[in-house]
Amino acid sequence: MKQLIEKKKKLTSDWFRYLQNKIIDEFQLIETEINKKSKIKYFVKSKWKKDNKKEGGGSSYLLSGGNIFDKVGVNQSTVSGQFKKAFRSKILGAEKNGKYWATGISVVAHMKNPKIPALHFNTRFIVTSKEWFGGGMDATPSFDDKKERILFHQKLKTVCKLNNKDYNMYKKWCDTYFYLPHRKEPRGIC
Repeated sequence: MKQLIEKKKKLTSDWFRYLQNKIIDEFQLIETEINKKSKIKYFVKSKWKKDNKKEGGGSSYLLSGGNIFDKVGVNQSTVSGQFKKAFRSKILGAEKNGKYWATGISVVAHMKNPKIPALHFNTRFIVTSKEWFGGGMDATPSFDDKKERILFHQKLKTVCKLNNKDYNMYKKWCDTYFYLPHRKEPRGIC
């Protein structure tokens, strides 16, 4: 069983690093192809490690000030550690000792055009005494656009249907998760 988990950890960590590179390539292609006549902006890489270097780290790529993208961050990490006691009961499989291992990717994209929503996407694989994939995505518009909202949700419904997932259940969860009580408003397209 332990060998199987270790194989899954390696496969998912490698996959997220591969995915990070593919996503960067696609953003860079758009920024480069559209801006052939102007100065092209490129991603800048930075690496980080947790304070306890044995617990892993990650890499962040950032493109700033482009002609299409104002700012895009594509981050990948593989980390381990132990959750604090107060937090353990909230994490599946972490109740007893709080040990965890996680790998994932996060993408945040802000476009130059204010009429195009900012996008955020993340997914991760977490191992405690249990193991699972998690993640989500949201779009945050600068302007309320009813047609855009309808299109956004139609696309999400299609993705859920293709993956045998209950769109309504996830929509309800997201409406709660992405609500900002201090502003009495949702974050993103609802």
